[in-house]
Amino acid sequence: MTGLTKWAREIAAWQTYMTARKLRVATIDLRVYHVTRFSREVGGTPESLTFDGLTAWVAGKPWLPNTARAYRASLRSFYSWALATGRVTHSPPHLWLPPNVPRALPRPTPEAVYRIALRATDPRVRLAVRLGGACGLRRGEIAKAKREHVQDDLAGHCLWVRGKGGHERLVPLPDEIAREILRMPAGYLFPSSHGRHLTPAHLGKLVASELQAIEARLDSKLTTHTLRHRAGTRAYDQTKDLRAVQELLGHSKPETTAIYTQVSRAAVRAAMMGAADGL
Repeated sequence: MTGLTKWAREIAAWQTYMTARKLRVATIDLRVYHVTRFSREVGGTPESLTFDGLTAWVAGKPWLPNTARAYRASLRSFYSWALATGRVTHSPPHLWLPPNVPRALPRPTPEAVYRIALRATDPRVRLAVRLGGACGLRRGEIAKAKREHVQDDLAGHCLWVRGKGGHERLVPLPDEIAREILRMPAGYLFPSSHGRHLTPAHLGKLVASELQAIEARLDSKLTTHTLRHRAGTRAYDQTKDLRAVQELLGHSKPETTAIYTQVSRAAVRAAMMGAADGL
């Protein structure tokens, strides 16, 4: 059996294991792609990998930190499974320290652009803009939303959402958005011609085209994700409750939520003035 054949056999078994764990298809596909690419470029067999060999491979990649972090996670996942099942006796990826990922600044869609986008001629785009910019939904969550996902709660209406990792949450809906959705036919809010929903990528292109047409002068790229930053920023500005914003956006860690919430310059200045009081 050649090295690549053994890699392929082990990766197939690992893929079956991840499927049995009910991981998201997108997560499984990405992990399998990462480890398959790695195996083809490094060669050998899973048990013959050395830390020096792994380090040399990583050093030759002109990756951004986030890409390196994604590959590290996939390789560590594969080798954790291989260790647990007795396929290998050591795991070089577990000696790979996490890359230093610089903290990113929030990139909320400018308020003027958001307000104009709410008057978009395409009703699908208008609704998607509101679900992203007001409710903080991811583009995949928007694309898969159904009218039946709207529920009553004690304060009004909310939308049932299954987000990353299969985690569920209830996202409060403004009354006018809830009424608009409840007037729509049953099924997906963004149906495709094939009887399913629009793909997240296609929905993202529709929204991004609208936003960028409104503010073509901006260098930054405006997308459904910047709408999500807008929702996080506005929510935090109104409540100053990072934990509540974390629940709204469906993040597992408050540190992630902090990346989505742009603090106003006035608030930062006020903090400085408080620190400087008495000087």
